[in-house]
Amino acid sequence: MVSSDSVDSRDVKSSTGQETPIPDWKLSFPHVVVASFVPFLFGYHLGVVNEPLEVISRDLGFYGNTLQEGLVVSTCLAGAFIGSMLSGWIADEIGRRRAFQLCSLPMIMGASFCATSRTYTAMLVGRFLVGIGLGIGPPVASLYITEISPANVRGTYGSLIQIATCFGLLAALLTGIPVRTLAGWWRFCFWLSIVPALLLIVLVTFCAESPLWLYKKGRDVEAEAEFAKLLGVPQAKFAMMELSNLDREDGNDTVKMGELLIGRHSRVVFIGSALFALQQLSGINAVFYFSSTVFRRAGVSSNLANVAVGIVNLIGSVVALGLMDILGRKALLLWSFLGMAVSMSLQVLAASLTATHQAVFSLSVGGMLLFVLTFAIGAGPVPALLLPELLPSRVRAKAMAFCMSVHWVLNFLVGLLFLQLLDQLGPQLLYSMFSAFCFMAVLFVKRNVVETKGRSLQEIEISLLPQDGV
Repeated sequence: MVSSDSVDSRDVKSSTGQETPIPDWKLSFPHVVVASFVPFLFGYHLGVVNEPLEVISRDLGFYGNTLQEGLVVSTCLAGAFIGSMLSGWIADEIGRRRAFQLCSLPMIMGASFCATSRTYTAMLVGRFLVGIGLGIGPPVASLYITEISPANVRGTYGSLIQIATCFGLLAALLTGIPVRTLAGWWRFCFWLSIVPALLLIVLVTFCAESPLWLYKKGRDVEAEAEFAKLLGVPQAKFAMMELSNLDREDGNDTVKMGELLIGRHSRVVFIGSALFALQQLSGINAVFYFSSTVFRRAGVSSNLANVAVGIVNLIGSVVALGLMDILGRKALLLWSFLGMAVSMSLQVLAASLTATHQAVFSLSVGGMLLFVLTFAIGAGPVPALLLPELLPSRVRAKAMAFCMSVHWVLNFLVGLLFLQLLDQLGPQLLYSMFSAFCFMAVLFVKRNVVETKGRSLQEIEISLLPQDGV
C-alpha cells in the first residue's frame, strides 16, 4: 500500500517554480484499480491454458503434438501483436477509456469461442480473438495509469499493473486445479474470464479520462475538470500550468513510423524495445506458460508448482510496490536482471546433475521460484512504467504500441518454440541461453536507462526537450 509518509501535505516545487501541495493519492486510486482489470485479464489469459493444456489437447485431438500445443499459446500472442500495433492509434483517436471498452469485446468473444470449441481450429480462432484484446489493452493501461498518477506515487501505481497481472495469473492457476478430475472444467475456466471483461466495460464509464489526452485534443476545460477529480482543485491548476509549457502540436499531427525509428525519439524507443525484448528472452513466459509441463517432467506435482509460482510472483510484485518510488526504476531493473541470471544458472546446474532426486528437485524448484521472484521485483513491472515516463505526450501512445509489438513477437516465439527447444537442445543449454540474456540485460540497463522517480511527466518532457531526444 501507499505509505502515509509519501503522501503527506508537504509542499513540492513544480516545474513552474511554484510550491504545490502533494495530491491526495486516494483521489486517483479508484481509477487505477479499474484500469488494473486489464492487466488482471492479461495475467489470467497467460495462465489459463497452463494446467488444462494436456486435457484440452486430449479432448480436441492433438495430444502429444508439441507444435500444436505451442500454437494454442502462441496464436493468442499473434493476435496480441496485431492488437498492440493498433493500440496507439486507438488510444489517440478515441481516448483511453473507450479503448478499454473496445479491448474487452474481442476478449469476451474469444473466450466464448474457446469455451464452446469442439475442434482445434475453433480453439485457435478463440485464442486469436482474445489476443487482439490483450494487445490493445495493456499498452493503454500503462499509458492511462502513468498519465493520471501523481508524480510521488506513480511508481507505486505502476507496480499495481504487475500485481494485477499476478492476481490474474494466480486466479487462472487456481481455477485450473480441478481440470483433471472434473470433465469439461477447462471450458469453465474460459467462461470465467468474461466476468472481469464485462465489469471493465461498465466500471470504466465512471472513471476520469486522461487529462493529457483531453489537452492534446484542445479540450482544456474538460482536462482541468479531470485533473481536479484525480489530484484535487488546487493541484489541477498547477497541472494545467505545466501542460501549458508544452507544445500542443499533438492533436491533429500524425506520428510516422520513421519518426519513431530514426527521429529525435528513436533512442527512447530503442531503449524501450530492447527492455521488452530482453524481458522476453530471459525466458520468464516459458515459466508461466509451461511450468506445469516442466515440473511434471521433473516428477513434481504440477498443482503445487503452479500455486507456488503464482504466490512467489505476487510476493515479488508487492515488494516492487514498496520499493519503486524509494530505490527508483534503474536500481530495481539492475538487481532484478542480475537475480534472474543467477537463478537461471541454478536451473542449469540442476539440469547437469546426476545426483540424488532431492538435490535436483531443490535446485530446480528453488531456482525457478527465485527466478520468478526476482523478475517480479523489477524486470516485470518497470519497463511498462518507465517507457511512458520517458516518452513525450505527442508520441507516447504510438511509441508504446511499437515497443509492445516487439514484446509480443518475442513472446510468440518463446511460446511457440520453448517445448521443442527443450526437447532438442536440452534444459542445460536452453537455460544457459536464458541466463546469458539476463546478464546482457544487466549491462544494457547500466549503460542506457535513466532514472525518473519523483518527477512529473511534464517535468520529464520539458527537461528532455532541449536535448533533442533522450
